[in-house]
Amino acid sequence: MKHLNRRRFLTISAAAFSLPMQAVAATLPPARWRGIALGAQAELQLAGLTQSQADPIFTAVENELSRLENIFSLYRETSEIRRLNGAGLLTAPSHELLEVLSISNMLNSATDGAFDPTVQTLWQIAVGADSVGTATGWTHLQYSSQRVEFTHPEAAKMGLTLNGIAQGYITDKIAGLLRQKGLTNVLVDFGEIIANGQRSTGQDWRVGIETPDGQRVKQMTLTDRALATSAPIMATGGSARPTSHIFPPSARHQLRQGLVSVSAPTAAIADGLSTACCLLSEHQIQVALEQIPGTRLEALQPLI
Repeated sequence: MKHLNRRRFLTISAAAFSLPMQAVAATLPPARWRGIALGAQAELQLAGLTQSQADPIFTAVENELSRLENIFSLYRETSEIRRLNGAGLLTAPSHELLEVLSISNMLNSATDGAFDPTVQTLWQIAVGADSVGTATGWTHLQYSSQRVEFTHPEAAKMGLTLNGIAQGYITDKIAGLLRQKGLTNVLVDFGEIIANGQRSTGQDWRVGIETPDGQRVKQMTLTDRALATSAPIMATGGSARPTSHIFPPSARHQLRQGLVSVSAPTAAIADGLSTACCLLSEHQIQVALEQIPGTRLEALQPLI
């Protein structure tokens, strides 16, 4: 499971085709918003709308991002996941948290345990946090509509991170919100990408797969589909040694792939699979993808 750098750049591009596609591009400049979303720089562009028409949509997106951060953020002290990690128990969990836990359970099964959000304590140890334990194991997390709790004998030493799937899930939710607003031609890029419909030119969205240092691995088109890429070894700059931000949940898992890119019907699934597949062999990756309909391996670079 990965721990994410908060300084990711969220980009949303959308087109309202109330006019013929080519006319939209020619008549109005895109309405724009720039700010902070989920602790990251964000840019939203809406084509085919005036700025005054787009501003209420921008506000709705901001509000939705803040609402979701109150569930999934490890940085907000009052978020649901922080309260769970602090007490080992969360009552009355949100529908969104339960949905992500359900998807996580599916991914855990499909990847033979490689996708395991209970590795938060391993990250804390890696960054030198005090007073943390090493208790992990997806089977020690129980959830229902009434409560989410750790059931490990040393539950106080457990922690949950959904950073390996929440970004994708949030990407899906924002695309869904824009669709409800009548924007069916949308590209949402928050590291995980979802592309619905087409560009204002009438062509499919074009996206690229890149390594952390910016090397282009693949260029492809995407429509009504999501794409996520994980690269576990991140350079820290200067003379520091590269470090991994994906942690094997058990001794039987190890980093195997230097980059994995997966496309899927949703960004949440693509996000979770690309994360877990960094811990799997190429054969194990194919086995995992075969268990989840509509998924496809788009790029793979073995760990050097």
